[in-house]
Amino acid sequence: MKLTIGKVNLFALINIPSAWLCGVRVKDLTDTKCKVSVKHRWINQNPFNSMYFAVQAMAAELSTGAMVIGHIRECGHKVSMLVASNNASFTKKATGRINFVCDDGHLITKALEKTIATGEGQTFWMKSVGTNKDGVVVSVFNFEWTVRVKK
Repeated sequence: MKLTIGKVNLFALINIPSAWLCGVRVKDLTDTKCKVSVKHRWINQNPFNSMYFAVQAMAAELSTGAMVIGHIRECGHKVSMLVASNNASFTKKATGRINFVCDDGHLITKALEKTIATGEGQTFWMKSVGTNKDGVVVSVFNFEWTVRVKK
């Protein structure tokens, strides 16, 4: 079954309700690229009248994780996934609509093939860049994903 935008947003509503309530939504999803959008609102603000960093992290993680979920579903094996590590940098106040884009989906296939072949866990880094309506980068997140075939 192909993973769709609607299915990922429904998954978020059911399994990540805090992200859903804060307005985190998938807007575009392919095998290699995912765009997640969130708008600065009262519910997701910090005391400095910008978007709370954790809301940005939820949106950025979903832009990477949605592709990992999609690739796992298509590989035909039971595979576990987990964020092993992450880091972020913030360069501008996040106000208005922020779009997080990850185009590192090509990295997932190799890791899945290797874990299926060897049974050993594999790790890989994916980057998500958050930009405002003017295209200015407000934050950059890196997530180290680990995948391992289930026995």
